Amino acid sequence: MTKAAVFGTGSWGTTFAMILARAGTRTTLWGRRAEVVEAIDSRHENPDYLPGVALPESLRATTDPVEALRGADFVVLAVPSQTLRGNLIAWKPHLPPDAVLVSLMKGVELGTTKRMSEVICEVAEVPQERVAVVSGPNLVGEIVRGQPAAAVVACSDERTMERLQEACHVPPWFRPYTNPDVVGVELGGAVKNVIALAVGVAAGMGMGDNVGAMLMTRGLAEISRLGAALGADPHTFAGLAGMGDLVATCISPLSRNRTFGENLGKGMTLAEVVAATRQTAEGVKSCESVLELATKHGVEMPITEVVVAVVHDGMSPQEAGMLLMSRTPKPERYGV
Repeated sequence: MTKAAVFGTGSWGTTFAMILARAGTRTTLWGRRAEVVEAIDSRHENPDYLPGVALPESLRATTDPVEALRGADFVVLAVPSQTLRGNLIAWKPHLPPDAVLVSLMKGVELGTTKRMSEVICEVAEVPQERVAVVSGPNLVGEIVRGQPAAAVVACSDERTMERLQEACHVPPWFRPYTNPDVVGVELGGAVKNVIALAVGVAAGMGMGDNVGAMLMTRGLAEISRLGAALGADPHTFAGLAGMGDLVATCISPLSRNRTFGENLGKGMTLAEVVAATRQTAEGVKSCESVLELATKHGVEMPITEVVVAVVHDGMSPQEAGMLLMSRTPKPERYGV
């Protein structure tokens, strides 16, 4: 039987562990907090992140990374993206020699501007063929209620993709598709969080659907331009890991980044929004590293620029809107 170790007992890590277990994969969750781990292991519930959701009885949990990793075919990493490097350094000595390392994280590392798969390859010293990514429109609040969802499994090795696809396919509830474009899948997942912050800010200011549609469409253009500069397949951004994830994250009240931005748009200070936010909104930190990555490659990303200015530099949402709308138009075909 295939075995998986999932590191991170947040809402998405726990949900993906549930998916793996229901697909017949023997799954163990690792968590840092003993009280959460005990609740998952004995009561089959994560009271902090998924209260009231019944987890599979076959799903185990532990605070011991060595126990979780023992014999794992897949090591699934679901920690906040900016903590990945430090955590992985600690776990590296215990990684099974042939395990596939799977990233659920949607971010770009601050300081290095590396994608999560690049951090994994560097720290764990494994080839690209042993690193996979799962992304797509996966709003946890819908999945745990039994609503159908799909995702994208990306890896440079076709057999690895197929193995992971099989390990998390739960017909007709959860449908994973495969895509060898790791770069495009990761960029779609990371940058859509930044665009969702912008859409949320606009909604919080009382702006209508025209503005939301404009930001999503122009945001997709920013993602595509950055992807082209980094060698991604442009078709990826028209799929689940691109447009699909972008739309879900931008429009849903279940989206952390959309909600974070909406609170900023309503006039709350950054400190107030952070204090009111229980889970990580990845776009808040990644917007800086995404902008730095774009600058390195000479890619213009005006929405990302104003998000950084609002979130980190004290620009008001009103100023940001004026700045975006007063930019000199460029002769871009078809409004893309």
